[in-house]
Amino acid sequence: MTHTPTSSTAATPDPRRDSLIEYPCAFPVKVMGLKVDEFVSAMTAIALRHDPGFDAATLEIRHSKGGNYLGVTLTVQATSRAQLDALYLELTGHPLVKVVL
Repeated sequence: MTHTPTSSTAATPDPRRDSLIEYPCAFPVKVMGLKVDEFVSAMTAIALRHDPGFDAATLEIRHSKGGNYLGVTLTVQATSRAQLDALYLELTGHPLVKVVL
């Protein structure tokens, strides 16, 4: 006879074991979007909503070869998977954003 674990003896999944990220940590997020005046300020505002301690002075900005796009690296203080998921969701939903890495 085999033993089938019951809910009281089954191991409870630990979300920290499912992640390769150790929280808290500085986490860079690369965002590419249209080169328009409000792009950098919009990305900064999103970063601040998800990391109130975000320092805009740490932004890294790169222009595309053709000059139509900007690449912005936002380094946020990541505290949880849920925080990063919410940040990515808001960034990818922004109309000026083309790619989030």
